[in-house]
Amino acid sequence: MRPLPLKLTPGSDLRLSLEELARAQQLNGFVLGVVGNLSRAAFQCPGQAQPTVLEGDLEVITLNGTLSPEGVHLHLSLSDGACQVWGGHLEPGTLVQKGVDLLVGVLEQSQPAVDGNTATPTAQPPRIEIAVLPGCPWCARALRLLRTLDLPHTVDTINDDAAFSRWQSRSGMRTFPQVFIDGALLGGYDDLASLHGSGKLEQLR
Repeated sequence: MRPLPLKLTPGSDLRLSLEELARAQQLNGFVLGVVGNLSRAAFQCPGQAQPTVLEGDLEVITLNGTLSPEGVHLHLSLSDGACQVWGGHLEPGTLVQKGVDLLVGVLEQSQPAVDGNTATPTAQPPRIEIAVLPGCPWCARALRLLRTLDLPHTVDTINDDAAFSRWQSRSGMRTFPQVFIDGALLGGYDDLASLHGSGKLEQLR
């Protein structure tokens, strides 16, 4: 394991920044420590249909969980101005106020031993691709469903017009999320939920 210090600037999305880091650098690891504050926090409380959203001067207490190129699984706890503690599953839309310093433990990739007659195995990419918009509740539901089922998937967060146009050209859709399976368009959240209801989504491992 090697330590990787990170500093997130004001306005950064805490979750999406870590997702992008893990995807861009193909990192597997976990959060070792965190200190900083937030102007907005979005987190999923147990048993609630929608994420809880807080705004104001919010102090980060803990951030625990794992990172991988397929996504992140993180739990956040924080304190508000009245020193009341909140916490839950970290969701997109959690924004850095003045700054957040993180220490990530990166797991070194082990290389399988090979001989002259054995080819090096090639990792297969996830069968599921999903494009999401920051702050989109249907996108958050789709990601939560995939994480709950522990299904490998790649996530592309749409942060500019060029990315929006690229996905629109590929899918013919203007709404998000956009879900592809084995390179073919499935549709949006309703289509993903319908596939889950049929029992076929769980087969995409």
